[in-house]
Amino acid sequence: MAQEIADIRDVQFVLHEMLEISDLSKSKKFKGFNKKTVDMVLKEARTFAIKELLPLFKVGDEGCIFEKGKVTTPEGYKKAYDLFCEAGWLSLAENVEYGGQGMPRSLFLAASEYFCGANCSFTIYPTLSIGVGKIIEKIGSEEQKKIYLEKLFTGEWGGTMLLTEPQAGSDLGEIETEAELNDDGTYSITGQKIFISGGEQDLTENIVHATLARIKGGPKGSKGISLFLVPKYLVNDDGSLGEFNDVVCTGIEKKMGIHGASTCSLSLGSKGKCKGFLIGGEHKGLRAMFIMMNEERLNAGIQGLGSATASYVNAVNYAIDRIQGKNLLQLMDPNAPSVPIIKHPDIKRELISMKAYVEGMRALVYYVGLCLDKVEALEDGEKKAKYQGIVDFLTPIVKAYCSDKGHEICTKGMQVYGGYGYIREYPQEQLLRDCKIASLYEGTNGLQAMDLLGRKLSSNSGKTFINGVQEMQKILSKADECPELAEMKTAVKGVVEKVSHLAYKIASKAKSVEALETFSFATNFLEASGDMIMACMHLWRATVAQKALKDKNVKPKDALFYEGQLRTAEFFIYTILPVTEGKIKAIEGLCPAAIKIPEGAFLS
Repeated sequence: MAQEIADIRDVQFVLHEMLEISDLSKSKKFKGFNKKTVDMVLKEARTFAIKELLPLFKVGDEGCIFEKGKVTTPEGYKKAYDLFCEAGWLSLAENVEYGGQGMPRSLFLAASEYFCGANCSFTIYPTLSIGVGKIIEKIGSEEQKKIYLEKLFTGEWGGTMLLTEPQAGSDLGEIETEAELNDDGTYSITGQKIFISGGEQDLTENIVHATLARIKGGPKGSKGISLFLVPKYLVNDDGSLGEFNDVVCTGIEKKMGIHGASTCSLSLGSKGKCKGFLIGGEHKGLRAMFIMMNEERLNAGIQGLGSATASYVNAVNYAIDRIQGKNLLQLMDPNAPSVPIIKHPDIKRELISMKAYVEGMRALVYYVGLCLDKVEALEDGEKKAKYQGIVDFLTPIVKAYCSDKGHEICTKGMQVYGGYGYIREYPQEQLLRDCKIASLYEGTNGLQAMDLLGRKLSSNSGKTFINGVQEMQKILSKADECPELAEMKTAVKGVVEKVSHLAYKIASKAKSVEALETFSFATNFLEASGDMIMACMHLWRATVAQKALKDKNVKPKDALFYEGQLRTAEFFIYTILPVTEGKIKAIEGLCPAAIKIPEGAFLS
């Protein structure tokens, strides 16, 4: 059975009918951008994903090869990578001044869903290059931009971020990698880094490592960390590659999934010849690195979405084709034929649950992309700040909620296949394995929840959260145009009000004597917030669909699609939101059991 990756009709629905992405063409930034361009890009992205990346899905699962400090990526990866870069996919939304195509980020995220759904492991390499490029574009010197930016944005060179060390995982204040100033203004870097995605590979001729290190004699803790550009090969004045920069791969990890992506241990300066170039100023490394971290957190959400949507589409097609069991209403009839399993109520429940999460997450992710586009396109400084604040607020939710639910959906996708889902002949088990990493790297989901509760709720004196809620209220207002949705709107509005009230309540408790108890519910709060936003997205979808169904000229196939939107919104709002209300009630209670249980009581 052929593996699929995404529902192109729903992708178009979100971009055109919900977000009305073509309206961006009214701005100077995206002048000339239109629906025809969007559809052309989407069509080509899907074609590339199916033709070039999907055939490498199983191949990549065989893993990378490490030998004598070198990594060989799976067969076919190099060719696909070159084609990916030549086609301009890597630089789709980047600055044209540095080799990009300058298209909207929302369109790039839609294309990325296809790529991640086809081959999540492969997509890790190019996204890291863009991440490093973003750092240089925003805070790099003119010389650094000249040397690195176009090479990174076009994929000629790769990129990575070097954070984690054996003794310093999430707590970056414990970093021991050292930087010592040289007479020429460069720094000598020495240290060990682990869990480095793409730290060594054979796809590009050079790799630029964004590296956190502590300047010798600098402050202890996170305040003493600086950021350096550490290329695998130094760059000569004429732009050609110079000598090897003493960044040695000492091994690659054997992992649960994403086998096609090399996860490396690196030794820097073991021979005393590793040079780094300061970027962003002394002792400002964490702030600088978060430019890339936030970029990668959105990518982690896309990985969750891409894997989930591929698993969902596979599950639907399998359920249509797989004949097993009689219709529930004909069980006692010995002559009744067996039916496709999609006819069985429990399978339908699994599928509509998958559909609800996939489509809600798609709307959420693309919406964040649209907010980023508005930050770029709007000329009003106050409005730009507003939308950037919404992006900042939603980033931990996209990262954690979409990666967690993505894995959950992949589990359901395996369940629909039954025993066949558990064997490697079918794609479901690999999607499940590959998807899991998204909840672990770029800051574990527990840290995202703590960030949401501890920082984002109080950011800008709470205005960031207020702006986010106001955007949800705009969606509620849209539903007023469809009286048929009044009951659904009331249900969603109730949860928005409850989560908003809860946010104010726990934000204050997070800074009180009840801080430990409050943070033990941080993940619960992020889940409830994610459910709230998903419900708003489904109400928005339902509003658009309801209006479309009133058009007398609606085509039968489109009518079926819109009917599906209404039923899916009903399912989420009436089946999942009641559970959300239970989560809210549990959070309000702030049960201290998780904090008060003695550490020695976990195992007797």
